[in-house]
Parts: sequence; C-alpha cells; structure tokens
Amino acid sequence: MLIRSRNASDVTEADVTPQPIYLQRRRFMAAAAAASVLAACSDTAEADNAPNQTPADASPFMTDETQTPYEQATSYNNYYEFGTSKSDPAKNAGSLVTEPWTVKITGLVNSPGLYALDDLIKRQTIEERIYRLRCVEAWSMVIPWMGFPLKAIVDLAEPMGSAKYVAFKTAYLPDQMPGLRYPVLDWPYREGLRLDEATNPLAFMATGMYGKDLLGQNGAPLRLVVPWKYGFKSIKSIVEIAFVEDQPETSWNKSAPREYGFYSNVNPAVSHPRWSQATERRLDGRSGFAMFERQRTLPFNGYADQVASLYDGMDLKRYY
Repeated sequence: MLIRSRNASDVTEADVTPQPIYLQRRRFMAAAAAASVLAACSDTAEADNAPNQTPADASPFMTDETQTPYEQATSYNNYYEFGTSKSDPAKNAGSLVTEPWTVKITGLVNSPGLYALDDLIKRQTIEERIYRLRCVEAWSMVIPWMGFPLKAIVDLAEPMGSAKYVAFKTAYLPDQMPGLRYPVLDWPYREGLRLDEATNPLAFMATGMYGKDLLGQNGAPLRLVVPWKYGFKSIKSIVEIAFVEDQPETSWNKSAPREYGFYSNVNPAVSHPRWSQATERRLDGRSGFAMFERQRTLPFNGYADQVASLYDGMDLKRYY
C-alpha cells in the first residue's frame, strides 16, 4: 500500500456553485456573486484573446504541464458528502473510515461478487497517470494519479452482451459524511458511463495521487478518473459498480438536467446555462489575482485524439 499522508491547507477563494445548492441554502448567495465574476471573466471577447493551451503530452497518459501542488489539490475540492464549500472536504473527510473497504460488482455480468478492495488492487499493476482535471465550474488542475485502468474491472466482471452501460455508486455513510444531512442531491451519489467509454484506455480507477494513498476529500479509497469529462463524472469513494442495459440515472443530471448532461464531455463550444466554458483558470499554486488568469479550454479537455471517435455522429450540443 502507498504511504498515507494528510497534509492539507484551507483555500478560501469564492467559486461558482451549482444551482441546486444556492437555491437551497442562503450561504451560497456569495457564490452566486462569484458566478457573475466568472461569467464576466469567461465572455466571448476574452475567449477570443485567451492564450492557446498547448499541452506538451509525451503520451495520452502523461503531460509536461505544471502540476497543481499537492497541498492545493487536497484542500480545494468538491465532495458534497463532506460539505459544500471548497474547504469543507479537507476539514471533514478525516472521519471517513476506508479500511476495510468492499466493492460490489453486479448486474449483467458473468462474474458478480463482493470484492475486498485490497484483493482487487492485488490483481492490478499500479501505474501513474498525469491527467488534466477540468471542473464544470471552469477551474482546472493537473494531477498525478496512481491506479489502474477501469477496463480491468470490466474484464473481471465479464459483462454479458446485453450490458451497455456501467453505473457507479458512492458510499452512503451518514455517521461519517456530515454533508448527507443536507438535501443537496438525492443521496447516495451516482454516476455512469457507456460501456465503450468505460473500456477506453484513458478511463482510470485511482487509488492514490502524488505517490500517496488518496485522502478522503479526494475520493478515498477508490475513485474514477475520466479526464475528457467534467470532474463531477469522476465519482469518489466507490462501493458499487453495476453493468446495465439502459442508461443509468446520474446524480447531477437528475438534479438539474438542463445544466448537467449524462455525457458531460468537456466542450468549450457549449456553455453552461450560467457561464461560458470557453476558458478555464488553472490552479497551479499561485494565489491572488493570478488565480483568475484564464486559458483556453480544449475539446474533450485535450484528449480528442483518444476519445472523439466514441461520439461520431452525435450532436455534442444536444448530447452534452
């Protein structure tokens, strides 16, 4: 196992917050004001003048871009089960007990089962992937993940021919996750992929980052990383993986279907209803005004060569 570290520091910068939250809680009035700032920073004129983002990727699994510092990547997080401000997860996720941990594989498979995570990991060769992470809120990071391809889970499950999608479920632990007391979403958190997306070589099951075990706020002990999609698709603290025939229900799509589509591929040409997606601000350890410096967002977050063919013939403005 990797050495566990709990270094973290609070980041207090206001950020855009999805609509279902600020409609329910007065504390997000300030976040709504931040959304106006984001919209102003992301308008078409700035997108036209923003510098090109030109990743120097040695392979689709690596990038030479500046990595987000560990302290920032572990203290600036969305994980609403632990709270809805960016600093809440780092403050509250220490309550999450991750050992022992089991993952249930079910549905249209020939090899269903309840697997101890340690046993699943022992079957894999752990590798490093340095991926860009693009949040739907228009901020981004570069993170070195440790883990194994999601395809390994698919192969282990042996899906039947009728399986077309993979559905994921996050742990539901009210005694450990204080955010569950608030009806921000219909808990537990759910996500899903098409089976061909799940078997794409980029789709990754992360068990660590920066050479350390995942911390609770980053999705310990097992999370999905789908780098060509917005970050909320990369579901955290996974306890169940189901193979199904029909498109599964996903949490943000159910909560606000106009704002969060099932596919949620990074697409600078399709704005969120409340802000542009044409540019993003890269969190790279700098503070102050530099945090609002913007760079152009690339289609599929820069991974178009690897994944665009999955969506041939689809209207990406309709199937967002």
